[in-house]
Amino acid sequence: MASEAFFSEIGSVLGADGVNRSEETIRRYGENTMPGGDVRPAGVVTPRSTAEVQAIVRAANTHGVPLYPVSTGYNIGLGSRSAPRSGQVVVDLGHRMNRILEIDETLAFAVVEPGVSYQALYDELVRRGDRLMLDVTSGPPQGGMIGNALDKGAGYTPYFDHFGFACGLEIVLGTGEILRTGDGALDADTLANWHVSKYSFGPILDGLFAQSNYGIVTRMGVWLLPRPPAVRSFHFTFPEDDDLAEVVDLCRPMKLSNFVPTLFRVANDLYLCGSEGESPEYQASGGKRSISDEGRRALRERHGLGAWTVSGAFYGPSAAALEPMVQRVRDHFGRSGKARYIEHADAGAIPPLQVAINAFSGIPSLGELGLLKWRPGGGNLWFLPGTPMDGKVANEFQQLCRGICEAHGMDYMAMNVCGPRFARGLHVLTFNREDAGECARADACYRAMSEAVAGRGVFVGRAPVQYHDFHMAQAMPAYRDVCNGVKRALDPNGVIAPGRYGIG
Repeated sequence: MASEAFFSEIGSVLGADGVNRSEETIRRYGENTMPGGDVRPAGVVTPRSTAEVQAIVRAANTHGVPLYPVSTGYNIGLGSRSAPRSGQVVVDLGHRMNRILEIDETLAFAVVEPGVSYQALYDELVRRGDRLMLDVTSGPPQGGMIGNALDKGAGYTPYFDHFGFACGLEIVLGTGEILRTGDGALDADTLANWHVSKYSFGPILDGLFAQSNYGIVTRMGVWLLPRPPAVRSFHFTFPEDDDLAEVVDLCRPMKLSNFVPTLFRVANDLYLCGSEGESPEYQASGGKRSISDEGRRALRERHGLGAWTVSGAFYGPSAAALEPMVQRVRDHFGRSGKARYIEHADAGAIPPLQVAINAFSGIPSLGELGLLKWRPGGGNLWFLPGTPMDGKVANEFQQLCRGICEAHGMDYMAMNVCGPRFARGLHVLTFNREDAGECARADACYRAMSEAVAGRGVFVGRAPVQYHDFHMAQAMPAYRDVCNGVKRALDPNGVIAPGRYGIG
């Protein structure tokens, strides 16, 4: 149990409103969407500054109290605010550290604290004239930008790599010391290049703080894209599940040449239709069976979508200037003889495709949160492997994971986000968390898919908090040893998020 002395000491630093140990708060911060149940913290502390974060970490070292930092706590499907282990003290950075510290419109970057959400920065950029565009996720608009980047989250525009397009971190280490990365490492009060130069003198340390528990990031630079005058999306539907092989092979040359500047969203029928309402077959089977092929076909016809629907976009000075580019893509996909084209204007009338348009346009959107309602009970897991951009391989993995989902009575909901050489696989397991049997099947399904793809040489890119130890055990021993060695060096008493990503 967390030390009473810790809460007493830190309460004198944060004030009465900076510590909350009420039953309602403990319950709320322990909630998640995992099949294993909620994970209760010992309490919640809400710092206002980097100096107060330092005080919290030092007090944790003194009293042997484990901390669990979160930004805004909207990591839905991966853990929300929930710690990997019970009894940790949640450090809610986003509650009071929510300032946009700087926006440089000349060099196109912003500097944010952990509580700054995609919606907050988008609103501020619009207020300033909408000259700059951020890359957003298609998840909750209130998701924290720092938290998403540190968990290797991504979007769909040319700036899709949120950690890759972050520049310059401020971190409180497990000792309470402050570390600045990149050009910020210069021992000076004035830092001209901290948020514009990623690769400065010495080792690149930024990556140590992604998907780890070595420190608490209190500020981050974010690179922004000048907003183009025109965005023109394009969409193609394909009729059969196994058309994925041809789709991937069609996308690859468009990305290897970088002719299409966005990533391709290659979403299956249930990933798109599932955001529009509850499964029409759930009640009949009590959630014990996957939706039928006939049921999927009916949904596709209702929403005007395919077994797979491909979406991408171009940017330019005007819609007319982009028309030749769209026509080239139409000709390219049209060679398949299977693709049905949906133009930008018509796609805006199809809600799941409007979500894609918003994502390509840097506009936060609530649309995909509808996936949480596909089955009742609020259970949600994200399984996030990937495949090389080889159609045959991608289709083999589709068949493999689809079969595992069906064997466990889960619905196969997936979107492949395709770059030039690699496709991120977003698989959504939606289940009734109030049904113990369905929870067990969702857990077994997640583990079975993870083991099956690992057996074919594929690791996950992100993981729900309940499965951090499970996935770390899949890593080679030397990798595990290095991760734990870095933990001992930067957080010798192991006070920051023990167990996060299977470390410490």
